[in-house]
Amino acid sequence: MSDRWALVTGASEGLGREFADLAAKSGRGVILAARQKDKLDTLAEELQDRHGQDCVVIPSDLSQAGAADKLWADASDGRRIEVLVNNAGLGRNGPFADEGWEREAQSIHVNITALTALMKQAIPHMQANGGGRILNVASTASFMPGPNMAVYHATKAYVLSLSEAVAEELRGTKVSITALCPGATDTNFFASADLEKGMLLNRMPMPSARSVAEAGWLAMIAGKRIKVTGIDNSIFAFLPRIAPRSLTTRLASVFLARRE
Repeated sequence: MSDRWALVTGASEGLGREFADLAAKSGRGVILAARQKDKLDTLAEELQDRHGQDCVVIPSDLSQAGAADKLWADASDGRRIEVLVNNAGLGRNGPFADEGWEREAQSIHVNITALTALMKQAIPHMQANGGGRILNVASTASFMPGPNMAVYHATKAYVLSLSEAVAEELRGTKVSITALCPGATDTNFFASADLEKGMLLNRMPMPSARSVAEAGWLAMIAGKRIKVTGIDNSIFAFLPRIAPRSLTTRLASVFLARRE
């Protein structure tokens, strides 16, 4: 049985699958968490065959109250978790007032509450077990408000701010926190967030999930605090520092507008 483990949330597809593969490739056992057990079971078999590492499947809906605490309790039972990848995320494209509270509440719970709860559990665990690394998947959305994806952008701004602040608290320790800030990536997130008709997908080429995951994984291993993937995204992330917020918010509105 593995003596080093990585916990990956949102592991059933997209970036999560790639992070899980990178974790297993690195010689760690992998704990796969997501809502879809069938996909996790298939992935676990693939990783075991490909890399020979132990894989544990824990179905978990992080939009539900208490789910993050239960996931951590189950994942850490008898295991030393060396890496935590907070990859699970939800979003919605459309005007803030057009949809009820439930979906927005789920996004806040997954993107903020569950991520924070897992960090709260992971840091003392890692400090007591020789160190570790946490990778929080934020977004270039972290750097500016996002009309038509207002809640998503706000939650990702929280992820970036929290990651930077706690990383500073942990300066000089054996626990590091990295915020990965990709732009549009070729995953199923855009279909689930109703972004298929968005201007964004018609104007920007999307890198593969593998290339983004590899960049994030390497940044995490190196202990970097923030990793923005791609030159275009780096410019996009830097723009709010030099341009009026009213302008950057307007630009975001244009890119995120839905085309019927």
